[in-house]
Amino acid sequence: MSQLIRHVFNALGVLCVTLSANAQLKPAYVAPRQYHCYQSPTPVKIDGKFDEKAWSQAAWSDDFTDIEGDKQPKPAMRTRLKMLWDNQYLYIAAEIEDQNIWATLHQHDTIIFLDNDFEVFIDPNGDTHHYFEIEINPHNTVMDLFMPKPYREGGDALMNWDAHGMRTAVQIDGTLNKAGDKDKKWTVEMAIPFSALSFFNQKATPPKENSFWRINFSRVEWDTDIINGKYVKRRDKVTGKSLPEHNWVWSPQGIIDMHAPEKWGYVFFVKQPSGSPAVALPLPAMEQAKEYLWQIYRKQRDYKRDHGKYATTLVALGLSEGPVKENGLTYSLQLEALSDQYTATIRTENSTESCSINQEGKISQKH
Repeated sequence: MSQLIRHVFNALGVLCVTLSANAQLKPAYVAPRQYHCYQSPTPVKIDGKFDEKAWSQAAWSDDFTDIEGDKQPKPAMRTRLKMLWDNQYLYIAAEIEDQNIWATLHQHDTIIFLDNDFEVFIDPNGDTHHYFEIEINPHNTVMDLFMPKPYREGGDALMNWDAHGMRTAVQIDGTLNKAGDKDKKWTVEMAIPFSALSFFNQKATPPKENSFWRINFSRVEWDTDIINGKYVKRRDKVTGKSLPEHNWVWSPQGIIDMHAPEKWGYVFFVKQPSGSPAVALPLPAMEQAKEYLWQIYRKQRDYKRDHGKYATTLVALGLSEGPVKENGLTYSLQLEALSDQYTATIRTENSTESCSINQEGKISQKH
């Protein structure tokens, strides 16, 4: 926040207070999934086959689940993936079981999720803004885009962004677009250059050892019928409209919306070759403490909906004052607010680390 804005806050006598851990604001925290991504000792050949030694020594992820998590039944078909990295690329290998493999779209940057597809979402700095989405179908047709901010905040998908230098490959274990037979699976292999993950003035840099990114993966699966020898999306018998697609994901979102980056999983970059002994990399305590900020964000959205402006004090949000204790650490939280903007900041007791959120849900962190 600029010095000018701080002076405005002070001039208006906006209250900066601390928050207590109480029943009114206690994180209902479900930790997102994590994956420890090891280095590949040699460049990976992108052919969709996963037959390099590095892949054989990389661990499979947890199986995908419904986007809402345990609220819905387990997916009918298995989806899982592996990741590797080197100084130039993030490598992704996905295995997608499917008895009916079909695809219709061939043109780059068409809306790929209208077919069955596999999707990648990447937020390198974890600010929940300035993130990337890549979708691919069994034809190996790609849609890639950049989001300056989530749709909920009025973000527009910028389709003119391309993942320059990305290599992708698909293999079909079965027959593509042959209705009536039983297929087994299709596989996707990607090499995403770190240099491609930039837009505007955002500078792309390779990850550092033991650093982490926010990331998630989604599989869109449509129910189909066979009509006149072709796969056709199943329709509601009353309305005649296509039934909703299934959304199966690596780390459950809890809501039917992939564009909530604060709910994505974590990939840790480990500078050891695949096949090395597993390394336990604990999630920083501040990552869980951020949930206090997200509850402030949600409460402020509700308050503005009901009152036409943001609350300028925590008390107005129904919150009391005092220290926050989480995982054996003590935090304080400050709210600086005007009627049309705010910043909430949580910091450790010794003030060496802090994290802030604003009215657009953008995260800023200081160490």
